[in-house]
Amino acid sequence: MTEPTPNQQHKLFDSLAAAEQALPLGKPQKLYISGRAEAICLVRTRKSIFAVQDNCPHLGESLSKGTANYLDEVVCPWHSYRFSLLTGQECNNRTTNLKTFVVEVKPDGVYLQV
Repeated sequence: MTEPTPNQQHKLFDSLAAAEQALPLGKPQKLYISGRAEAICLVRTRKSIFAVQDNCPHLGESLSKGTANYLDEVVCPWHSYRFSLLTGQECNNRTTNLKTFVVEVKPDGVYLQV
């Protein structure tokens, strides 16, 4: 299996409306991209759609099993570590930051850049 080239875009949805219908507000979703071994956590908040690595750097639990809060943070279900969906930083600096991915809304759809 080959690793995708850097900055490769993947079309996730045909429109913002389709993304909003498929992604419940504040409920993280696990996403697998062809060619990537690691899952991605996709979250829609009132502000935007965000994508971060799915495994928590603390002990590896899937962040897509957690929740998102009104501060645009994803909360790990195991130990409630909170990570900024914008920067990937853990709010109390207790562990390493999450890898973040760019989600771009275009007229022809919603794209994820990996």
